[in-house]
Amino acid sequence: MSIEKVKLTSLDEVTDKFIGLKGSPEREAFEYELRKDLISEAIKNARLERQMTQDELGKLVGVQRAQISKLENHLTDARLDTIVKVFRALNARITFNVELM
Repeated sequence: MSIEKVKLTSLDEVTDKFIGLKGSPEREAFEYELRKDLISEAIKNARLERQMTQDELGKLVGVQRAQISKLENHLTDARLDTIVKVFRALNARITFNVELM
């Protein structure tokens, strides 16, 4: 029985190769879209966990159901204050990480 060595590749290495190096316009655009997607998923998951409809959440925030749908499906660039209002309405704690380079 022979054991073959497998070369492991990190996610950063794969992203560098197929998306672009950190700091490149392609990588920045990819990471921006990824962050939008993660926020959208967090909003949807929190709303579902609270057993709320999009309409109910929209009323708490002061927006139409369609706006909540757009946030959850990352179809809009939401302002930070809107995102904060949504998470507050969901009684969710928000943390932001700022990394200086």
